[in-house]
Amino acid sequence: MTNPVVENAKNLAASEPTTPQPWLVVIDPQNIFAAPDSAWGSPFFAAAMPQITRLAEAFGERVLVTRWMPTADRSTSWGAYFADWPFADQPADDPLFSLVPDAAALSPHPTLDLPTFGKWGPELAAIVGHGAHVVLAGVSTDCCVISTALAAADAGAYVTVAADACAGSTAENHAAALHVMGLYPPQITISDTAKVLASH
Repeated sequence: MTNPVVENAKNLAASEPTTPQPWLVVIDPQNIFAAPDSAWGSPFFAAAMPQITRLAEAFGERVLVTRWMPTADRSTSWGAYFADWPFADQPADDPLFSLVPDAAALSPHPTLDLPTFGKWGPELAAIVGHGAHVVLAGVSTDCCVISTALAAADAGAYVTVAADACAGSTAENHAAALHVMGLYPPQITISDTAKVLASH
């Protein structure tokens, strides 16, 4: 069965000039990571969301939004993970996993739903292309963002992290994740919304 987000984005990419334009990947702007009363809610999500919106408006059709889904195989280490976090062990259609209202219209493409922290994989690579440039935003800096950035760099993508459009679990963890990702130039560049928009 074909994946509609992959097919739609491939069609868009085929119509673009040979010099690829960067894609914005907004990682997991979901209730479970944004709500103040969620065990995984980032206290910095509300400050990051306006920056995410500014970026999405500039990137237009070249925006992808991902969701983390609780569909991993429980016979693996994910079983122990969900045992530690039973509040997240809910059906995939639980409102916890819905996008926050402000994120619902960020992308013209369907969400890319994956059961992994990192969102880089064959699905995303098929959309953005080999050796692509991706700008990352979203939540959380110290989990799903860093997992995506390192895997994308390993695969040969150019990664820009819009630091002020990312939200960490704590200020310290956000800073630590940015520090680690900053150790990977030129594959990973730490930037901010204003600089990304100025160069877009």
